Amino acid sequence: MAQSAKKILIVDDTELDRKRLGDLFKSSFQVLLAGDGKQAVQLISAHMKDLSAVLLDLTLPQISGMQVLGLMQQKKITDRLPILIVTADQTAESERTCYQKGAADVIHKPFDTLVVEHRVKQAVELYERRMQLEKQFEEQTAVLQKQFEMLKTQESRLRENNKTIIDIICSMVEFRDLESGDHLRRIKGFTKILATAVMQKYPEYGLNPHRIDVITQASAMHDIGKITVPDAILLKPGRLNPDEFDIMKSHTTRGAELVRMLSDIQDKEYYEASYDICRHHHEKYDGKGYPDGLKGESISIAAQITSVADVYDALISDRVYKAAYTPAKAYEMIWNGEAGQFSPKMLSCLEAARGEMEAFHQATRPQVAVTPPKT
Repeated sequence: MAQSAKKILIVDDTELDRKRLGDLFKSSFQVLLAGDGKQAVQLISAHMKDLSAVLLDLTLPQISGMQVLGLMQQKKITDRLPILIVTADQTAESERTCYQKGAADVIHKPFDTLVVEHRVKQAVELYERRMQLEKQFEEQTAVLQKQFEMLKTQESRLRENNKTIIDIICSMVEFRDLESGDHLRRIKGFTKILATAVMQKYPEYGLNPHRIDVITQASAMHDIGKITVPDAILLKPGRLNPDEFDIMKSHTTRGAELVRMLSDIQDKEYYEASYDICRHHHEKYDGKGYPDGLKGESISIAAQITSVADVYDALISDRVYKAAYTPAKAYEMIWNGEAGQFSPKMLSCLEAARGEMEAFHQATRPQVAVTPPKT
């Protein structure tokens, strides 16, 4: 029996193909059929809330399938509904155009029903997971917003305890990421050491003890967006696939939005540094970072410093996907560009601060208890 809550639209001007595809999915979906582009547009509009996927032929009367796809892209429907093209046109140009217009997949005729069923199921699951994540994020944001509105009534007291509150929030993220509470202390320590080196070597950046303190405290916010990343991705021991990596990368922008929500309990300078570091600590000097592809000195000095500190700490720490490198190896990898491109000035400051950073690392390493020998 078809599941009335889930619908699939099959658009094809050939009755035989409509029937084959309809029979294929009738046990899993309520099947809607359209023989031309105009009817397809009408059905998509009428059933948008219940549609799980659209199978769309390109050769259609009245309105072509490519025009239907283009219209769906303009209305941003392709962002939340998988549209799979089923077509006899096997040219690379046609396939490229379909993907450019937002198609989730392109299936060529004559098709194998098993292949079609698998690819449709895969596309539906991917889009449903994406929508679930967005809904989850919205719900988490709403909960946080409600909490922050309640906290605003205690604004004066919260401002006095701002650093403590932020550290607690960030520690929650680190514990979820299976990191020890010392991670935040190390990031802040490495950031302060590097920032001091920048102040001494490059006065043009305008750093002073007060500004260094702001950057140091704000660096703790860098990974707050990871609270929105699913455990299956955040704690995955192996290499992330492209879709998983895109979700992981979103912790920068989502974290920045969470920081924006915290703006009412932060002074302006601290908020701006936190937002900038959270969003841009994965930008790279050669423009190959994310999320905004910033390049060169368009990346703030606060984000540059935090980025080096974060990479350095990640390299010398055990993670679910790797064992810790020695500080010497981490220093070599950063200098050789194996961890992304950093500015010559930042590398110079890393070199100047190397001894102090290694000493700080040694001082903050977890102490392993040694059982005395029996006598």
